[in-house]
Amino acid sequence: MDLRIFTEPQQGATYDTLLAVAKATEDLGFDAFFRSDHYLKMGDVDGLPGPTDAWITLAGLARETKRIRLGTLMTAATFRLPGVLAIEVAQVDQMSGGRVELGLGAGWYEEEHKAYGIPFPKEKFGRLEEQLAIVTGLWATEAGKSFSFHGKHYDLTDSPALPKPAQAKVPVLIGGLGASRTPRLAAQYADEFNVPFASIEDSERQIGRVRAAAEEAGRGADALTYSNALVVCVGRDDQEVARRAAVIGREVDELKENGLAGSPAEVVDKIGRYAEAGSSRFYLQILDLQDLDHLELISSQVQSQLS
Repeated sequence: MDLRIFTEPQQGATYDTLLAVAKATEDLGFDAFFRSDHYLKMGDVDGLPGPTDAWITLAGLARETKRIRLGTLMTAATFRLPGVLAIEVAQVDQMSGGRVELGLGAGWYEEEHKAYGIPFPKEKFGRLEEQLAIVTGLWATEAGKSFSFHGKHYDLTDSPALPKPAQAKVPVLIGGLGASRTPRLAAQYADEFNVPFASIEDSERQIGRVRAAAEEAGRGADALTYSNALVVCVGRDDQEVARRAAVIGREVDELKENGLAGSPAEVVDKIGRYAEAGSSRFYLQILDLQDLDHLELISSQVQSQLS
């Protein structure tokens, strides 16, 4: 069972802070370091010193880490043209020696688009579908041949489809709670399906939908990895849990209801229940990036029990 560290840098983080978390992620034996792809803070935080770009960050981390996987939950399709995104991800994959994964979503946060002058189209799902076709098509094109795509939203003619990633296939992550279109898209393009911030019951239902869609598409349900993204808040005792919850502006009871919170034993038990619902990988949303002792506790008393 994989535990991955997932960060939200738009809430306030420098590259050096992210580097410290990524190095701790690697040193403590976690599987991967992932980050969100946002340009504007959310909620009652100052967001200082301001946003960092997801793929610039991952390019830096690619050169300063050696083992951990690196990726996004989720890159917004509204932020980048698909041809440019394919180049960026392939280059970072080369820089990392083949450790990159691409989580790609439609984009949803209209306010950040307004804040930075990024177009926010009404029809986003169709754009996402074309982006997935283009990015994976460019990477899959045989060297020396060209790639063309003529869709409603994007048009590529005789692209050399370069550069290529270091990996033969960069894993693609798709996520969400949509009942029909999302499972269909995952069945067609995803190597991993991620259920974001959902209950055990909702996770089981959504994983079931994706498994059924994969079977219908002829891939087989087990062709995909199934994962959850959940906020995490672990403490050695109730006081430590409460202190960590207060730092991130959350209530303990709410965190226990909606995430992975409490003692190591409580968190191990709840991860087990998500696993019974079909998930084998967990993205632990870390909201206090200064608290590296939190990562050490999760490694020594949660991850150790799961392995």
